Formats: sequence, C-alpha cells, structure tokens
Amino acid sequence: GSTYSSKVFRVTFLTLAVSVAVPVLGVTVLLDCPIDPQPISLKEPPLLTGVLEPNTKLRKAERLWENQLVGPESIVNIGDVLFTGTADGKIIKIEDGEIQTIARIGHGPCGGREDEPTCGRPLGMRVGPNNTLFVADAYYGLYEVDPDAGETKTLVSAETLIEGQKLSFVNDLTVTRDGRKIYFTDSSSKWQRRDYLFLIMEGTDDGRHLLEYDTVTKEVKVLMVGLRFPNGVQLSPAEDFVLVQETTMARIRYYVSGLMKGGADMFVENMPGLPDNIRLSSSGGYWVAMAAVRPNPGFSLLDFLSEKPWIKTMIFKLLSQETVTKFVPKYSLVVELSETGSYKRSFHDPNGVTVAYVSEVHEHNGHLYLGSFRSPYIGRLDLQHV
Repeated sequence: GSTYSSKVFRVTFLTLAVSVAVPVLGVTVLLDCPIDPQPISLKEPPLLTGVLEPNTKLRKAERLWENQLVGPESIVNIGDVLFTGTADGKIIKIEDGEIQTIARIGHGPCGGREDEPTCGRPLGMRVGPNNTLFVADAYYGLYEVDPDAGETKTLVSAETLIEGQKLSFVNDLTVTRDGRKIYFTDSSSKWQRRDYLFLIMEGTDDGRHLLEYDTVTKEVKVLMVGLRFPNGVQLSPAEDFVLVQETTMARIRYYVSGLMKGGADMFVENMPGLPDNIRLSSSGGYWVAMAAVRPNPGFSLLDFLSEKPWIKTMIFKLLSQETVTKFVPKYSLVVELSETGSYKRSFHDPNGVTVAYVSEVHEHNGHLYLGSFRSPYIGRLDLQHV
C-alpha cells in the first residue's frame, strides 16, 4: 500500500506544484518589467588578499552628527569648516560642531522617492579657487553656491539641451585649480538618481558620461559617451587627465584632453567592488569608496546576475527597488590607489557595523571623512590609528 500512497502523494504534489507554478509564471510573463537588462561580462573579481585582505579598520571610525543629517554624500572643507549636501536637498555647513543649512537648490516637500526631483539631491561637491562651492545636483544640474551669503547660481541647468539631450542624472564634478573648467558626469540619459538601482541592473551604456563646462565661455562639451553608470570624477594632481568611475563595470577609466573624442583608457579594471566617488589622497594617489563589494572568495550577487538578464527581469517584475536593495550585502570598503592605479591599502567594515553605505572619502588634516548616500551621520577615521 505504501508505494500506492507515495504515488498518490507524488501525483498530488506535482498537481499542486503545477497549479501554483503555472499562474505564477503566467502572471510573471504578463507583468511589465521596468528595466530592459543587458548581459554584462565581468571578469572574476580579484581575490581579497594582500593589501585587499579583509580587516575591520573602518570600525575604528566614529560617527559624527548622528541623526542630525541624512545622506551626506560628498564632503568638502574650507579651512576647518565642513560642507556637504544631504538627502533632503540641503547644502549644509558644519562649523565648530554646529550644523547650519546655507542653501537649497530645489524646494520642499522632501522625504519620499517621489519628492526627489523637486526637492533636489546635491551629490558631488567641490571648493573653487574663490572659496565658493561647486555643486552637482542630480536633478537640477551644476551650481555655484556662495557659502557665506547662501546664494545659488545656475551654471548648467539640467533642462539645457546639450547635443539635443537634457541632463538626467548629474552626479559628480571636479574643478581645475584656476576654477576655469569643471568636468562632470551625467550618469544616465534614461534613469534619474532615485532609480540608480535600475541603472545598475539594466547595465546599459546610455550616459553621456563625461562633460566639460568652461566657466569663462559658458560652453558645455560632451567628452565621453557610452559608459555604464559613470559616477565619481577626479582630476589628476597635475591636471593632465580626468579619472571617471564606471560603477556598473567595477572599473576606472581615464580621459586625456586632446585625444580623439572618447579618447579614454583604462586606469583600473575589475575592482573588488562597484566604485562610487573618487578623491585625492595626501600621498598623491586616490581614495575610492565602494558602493557595493564583490567578495572573492565568496558569493557575489552582482556578478552572478550580470550575465543573466532573465533573472533580473523576473526579480524586477516581482520586487521593488527598495526590496531588492535589502538583498545587497552591507559591506563597507574603501581603497587607496597609488598615482598609477595600484592598490596601496584597504579599509573594511564587514556587515557595515560602524559605517555603512560609504559613498566618498574626503581626506582632511590626517582624518578621513566618510560620506554616505543614505546613512544619518558622517564617519571620521583617524589615519594615525589604523
């Protein structure tokens, strides 16, 4: 009788499984997918050994101004006064430990995803030669802000047509020492900042990634196109080339002016994470903050999905960006590169215990200030104690 009952069980089980699976598949097929993912071929991530060996050095950071600000993405200083832009659209000044809002580019209400385009989102920030702030706002464009008067001046509006296209996702900028030229990134011509996860997962090369604004002639030139999520930018110390982080491809390209259009070469390939912002280090190299890590040894979800667009399609038919974000491991990683792009050292915080979601590393007076696109604090790491 037992073989009969196990057969009945098997048939019942299969019938049930099919009756559940068919509608689910049917619904999934009928559901729209917000993205049209492209297969991307990444090399196997580098082994986390040698200078990349995991450690807990970032856990020595302290959290400053916790719960007094949210998402301080990029950080600059004029003397000992710090400036940053936050997720609620503010440009703030921190002097003697006191936080003060000095400007806003957008207007309220601010809070949810749907408010971002009107609220504005200041991302990359730099100090110009006259101690004014240059700010890249994801939705509004390129601005100059007077840190004393709080006045904002539009340099390049996101509404301006540049080679027939508006700016969709202004991300980071770097300024020459004389303040004449600003190099900046437009991460996508399709997605806005609030859909950055769609941009990463879709993997398309739709950004006009590196642009140049001349503050004297007021001209904007497109220098590079066809990168996958260009993000942080940094002029070399000698100002003879510009580095551009290509987040989705886990690499850094460099652009040398005078080369043919798009005349770019690889600076660092196949990085151990997805690079966000890049800033100068006091040793003549560069600090790179990783938006996500590609563990090896270990399982890298990003690498697993990169060549399987159909799985990405299923995921985004069924789950929201917020839900998917929860599956990305919370691992904080910062690397220092030499002037030639080799790894000098790395600071880790596995599981993002002390500092999470590091988007930028700003070095000032022997400390690293750690910006974050979503944490409610600024991290500070004393370099003498790591």
